[in-house]
Amino acid sequence: MSSFDYDLFVIGGGSGGVRSARLAASMGKKVAIAEEYRFGGTCVIRGCVPKKLFVYASQFHEHFEDAAGFGWSVGESSFDWKKLIAAKDQEIARLEGLYRKGLTNAGAEQIESRAEIAGPNSVRIVKTGKIVTAERIIIAVGGEANYHKSLPGHELCISSNEAFHLEELPRKIVIAGGGYIAVEFANIFHGLGVETTLIYRGKEILSRFDQDVRRGLHQAMEAKGIRILCTDVIEEVSKSDTGALNVRTLNNGVLEADQVMLALGRDPYTKSLGLETAGVAVNARGAIIVDQYSRTNVPSIFALGDVTDRVQLTPVAIHEAMCFIETEYKNNPTSPDHDMIATAVFSQPEIGTVGMSEEEAAKAFAEIEIYKAEFRPMKATLSGRAEKMIMKLIVNAADRKVVGAHILGHDAGEMAQLLGITLKAGCTKDDFDRTMAVHPTAAEELVTMYSPSYRVRGGERV
Repeated sequence: MSSFDYDLFVIGGGSGGVRSARLAASMGKKVAIAEEYRFGGTCVIRGCVPKKLFVYASQFHEHFEDAAGFGWSVGESSFDWKKLIAAKDQEIARLEGLYRKGLTNAGAEQIESRAEIAGPNSVRIVKTGKIVTAERIIIAVGGEANYHKSLPGHELCISSNEAFHLEELPRKIVIAGGGYIAVEFANIFHGLGVETTLIYRGKEILSRFDQDVRRGLHQAMEAKGIRILCTDVIEEVSKSDTGALNVRTLNNGVLEADQVMLALGRDPYTKSLGLETAGVAVNARGAIIVDQYSRTNVPSIFALGDVTDRVQLTPVAIHEAMCFIETEYKNNPTSPDHDMIATAVFSQPEIGTVGMSEEEAAKAFAEIEIYKAEFRPMKATLSGRAEKMIMKLIVNAADRKVVGAHILGHDAGEMAQLLGITLKAGCTKDDFDRTMAVHPTAAEELVTMYSPSYRVRGGERV
């Protein structure tokens, strides 16, 4: 009989934590999982799921406009922010219930409290002060928004967390940042009728993405009416006598807004977690350092998901949890595979991408071939919308492997998922060329680009 209270104690009820707890419990392990807020974590409660619902809501005004080109007469329309919030809250509550039900059915004990490390095999339940022991401990507490407390007036700003619960839809918003969250919310708020300004210190938005889709999205967003200020930063936020916010910038003077949203990155949520009590090592950003099997330097303690700052994506946390189960409970050492991860930015238009950008591939290979198509999608021919799609394949000339695929346009995320399988399997450009097209679709461009648009040799375009 075990000398521990639990075989496994999980701190954090997000995607990685819930998956590991549920699977371990279903194997007959005695499992507890503690969550201080709501089960489901950032993704389900205040991240990608409600954000995608907001994206759908923000697209309807364009759908109404497009309908005219197809013979439809759409009557007067209006938008009710409070109805959207209520519908979103109802769906999130439903999803949280499913997470809880899965844990209950598996036999995992749910503890509604913050939990902190009290030793290599012990955890303190903050709500009761009780200390429990476990043979293994998983830390899956995720990340938190960086509120940039060094910014004068930061307390007047919101993060993406608060954006999901605003009492009123602002008339004007300034969003600081150039990553996923900033770009997606800029499109959401603009689509809901908010005058939107995006301010970013870099030269171009979405710094880790392929240059062509970055530029293409930037142009599309500005064409819609979103103001984008690159190579600029917010220096101070203050409240005027009228209640409006004055946003003083480095290069563009003072901007007026009803809300200022800081989307300037997320930090591992490790402060006051008691890691030092057990000697768990963290890096300079506070992320927990783990080996290839998600083990910390303390043999009994593991860490999954965003708290490790490896790849901050929900499916990655789930994958890491499944690898933990295989390694620790099935005698099948399995390390997470973080290579060739497909991802999407739910901007408008969307970005779907997998593998290397042109810039990365040019540094990695002696010669690459670039296949690129830019075209107006079929739907736009009758709607009259000028928006274009971009599709781009990056090929290593030496072995013809497709090492990167990038799409800007409608349903790019859906296509990226399937391209992820293709590139993961190591398919070559010849495999693409042998594949019959599905017509008429936008995706058929991926298998009908037979000649390279250009080549890059030794880092130089030829």
